[in-house]
Amino acid sequence: MKPTGRDVDPADRAFGQRVQKFRKERGRTQAELAAALGKTSSWMSQVERGVQPVQRVDLLQQLADELAVSVQQLLPDASTDLGGPSSAPAPLSLSNDLDETRRLISGHPALRTLLSGLGDDADRPLDALRGDVDDLWELTHAGQLAQVSALAVDLLPELERVARTIAEQHQADLHLLLSRAYQALSAAFVRQGEADAAWVAADRAVFAAERSGDPLHVCASVFRMVQAFVRLRSLGQAEHAARTAIEALEGRGVDAPPALSVLGSLHLALALVHARAGARAEAKEEIAQARVIADRLGENRNDFNLEFGPVNVEIQAVSTAVDLGDAGEALDIGLAINADDLSPERQGRLLMDLGRAHAQRRHGGEALDCLLRAEAVAPETIQTHQASRATIRELVLIAGPNAPRELLELAERADALD
Repeated sequence: MKPTGRDVDPADRAFGQRVQKFRKERGRTQAELAAALGKTSSWMSQVERGVQPVQRVDLLQQLADELAVSVQQLLPDASTDLGGPSSAPAPLSLSNDLDETRRLISGHPALRTLLSGLGDDADRPLDALRGDVDDLWELTHAGQLAQVSALAVDLLPELERVARTIAEQHQADLHLLLSRAYQALSAAFVRQGEADAAWVAADRAVFAAERSGDPLHVCASVFRMVQAFVRLRSLGQAEHAARTAIEALEGRGVDAPPALSVLGSLHLALALVHARAGARAEAKEEIAQARVIADRLGENRNDFNLEFGPVNVEIQAVSTAVDLGDAGEALDIGLAINADDLSPERQGRLLMDLGRAHAQRRHGGEALDCLLRAEAVAPETIQTHQASRATIRELVLIAGPNAPRELLELAERADALD
């Protein structure tokens, strides 16, 4: 979890302030500088606030080059040979969120195995690999993205290698683990706003799931791909992917709980696509379809880490209503939800959407309360999500000179006023 407020290291805060100063002197926006670095605007915002240290030597040099300054101007205490050939990269545990994982999947983790055809006599047991994949998902749900990256950069190459060298009777199990790992990474990349990397991870998850012979994991991987397409604003592709999977599932008959979870989640994904496109009737129809499936399921489940069930459908209904501008409906639904048993990620999303709904109704105090509670549960949801930052900015503008201290401090932590 990233530091916030007073927990930010003063050196990191000073570094961020220097980056911001040089950026503004060059007349560049956060979005422009972030794009030049292959990063997101939210990442750039976090750097300037000091909550996202830049510790990789190559990235630090690239940032200095883009700002037309020396590394020493960004880090006055840095060694003069920081960029020299003897410089060692920062420890992996200190890498910037998913940077190393993004770098890893930009190539092919299995190339060495494919060329040599050799395995490793020290391969770990299946149960140990399965435990690591479970941990990867737990870290993803918790928003601990730096830890996700630290685990993934070792785990992915190992899974790719073992899936190609293990005895034939175990290959399906390994490909399933590989698909689950890529699904987790796709979800993590979506959370960080790196939609192109999420697309790559989801595509590899689809391929691995197909090799495992598990069609439901294929459909679950398609769900991750839909999420990536939405973040890329490729709504046509998102709709086609979701619709294709839904039709395939319905064509084979869906009765088992895991299959119902996947089908219902795909309908929720399609509701999101329609809401982002402003297609009110279509979005509400998909929510209605998901409700029917959730009623058939009769319980909240976490098949394929989708967290589908009656409660999650209502959480998505709140989000859909807010996206469509139906604040009253969002509040009517959301205030009746008990999300205590869901992950912090889902709880934070619900509170954020309730805050957005209150803001649409000009309920400033209630909106701020929801956003602060969301931040306490899932800080990155508030501090990096574009919708939450837009809501915070709107609340500050509405309050004007009477803006409460808590709101201004939240705006500073989220960098909502830049």
